[in-house]
Amino acid sequence: MLKNLTIGQHYPVESKIHDLDPRVKIMVTLIFIVSLFLINKFQAYLLVFVFLGLVIKMSHVPLKMVIRGLKPILIIIGITFVINLFMTPGEVLYQIGPLDITREGIRQAGFMALRLVLLIMGTSMLTLTTSPILLTDGIESLLNPYKRIGLPAHELAMMMTIALRFIPTLMEETEKIMKAQKARGADFESGNIVRRAKSLVPLLVPLFVSAFRRADELAMAMEARCYRGGEHRTRMRALLMVRGDYLALLITFIYVGAIVGSRLIQI
Repeated sequence: MLKNLTIGQHYPVESKIHDLDPRVKIMVTLIFIVSLFLINKFQAYLLVFVFLGLVIKMSHVPLKMVIRGLKPILIIIGITFVINLFMTPGEVLYQIGPLDITREGIRQAGFMALRLVLLIMGTSMLTLTTSPILLTDGIESLLNPYKRIGLPAHELAMMMTIALRFIPTLMEETEKIMKAQKARGADFESGNIVRRAKSLVPLLVPLFVSAFRRADELAMAMEARCYRGGEHRTRMRALLMVRGDYLALLITFIYVGAIVGSRLIQI
C-alpha cells in the first residue's frame, strides 16, 4: 500500500500542465483547496470534477496513477466518514444501538469524504507535474516579497521541497524494513487495530536511523557541491510567465466564480 503514495513523486512527460510556470501551479492548487471548502451542495462538486478532470487530461498523467494515490488514505477517509456519520446531530433516520444516523450526518460524512478524495488528487497533481527543482524555485519566488520582514524564503522553500521529495523515499524504505522483518517472522496483519499498531513500533527505530543517514548524506552532498543558500545563486531556467500561464489563471478564476455562484443561487 505504501508504494501507491503519489504525493511527492514526479511524473516526467510532455504536457501543457507540465510546461506551466510552477508559481501558477502552486497558486492554482491553493485556490483549488480553498474552493473545496466553499462548496455547500453536492451538485456543485460536478464543477470540481470537471475542473480536475480537465487538468488530469491535459497533464497526460494516467488516471489510474492519480487514483492509486488514494489507497494509502482509504482508512483515514473511512474513519472520517464514520465519525461524521454518527457524531453529527440532526434528524434521526436510523438507530444502531446507542448510535444515531442523522440526515445531516449522512450529508456531512459525504462532504468530508469527497473533500479528502479531491484534496489528495488535486495536491498530487502539483508534485506529479512539477519537478522538485522547479517547485523549489516557485515556492521561493512566491515567498520573496516576505524577505523584507526577515523571512528566509530560500531556506523555507528548500526545506518544504526536500520534505515532499523524501515522502516517497521514506515510504519505500518503510516497505523494505517491513519485508525484512516479515522474513524474520514479524506479523503486521493479524489481530485487532491496537495489536497492529503495536506491531509497527519496531519499524520506527530503523526508519529514523535510515532517515537521519539519508539527511546526513544529503548535507554532505550539498557541501561537496559548495552549496551556500540562496544568496547570489543563479538558475539554469528563469521563471517567466507566458500566455499559457495567464490563460490557466483565467480558467481558474472562472472556476472559482462558478463555485461562488453556486453558493449564491443554491444549485
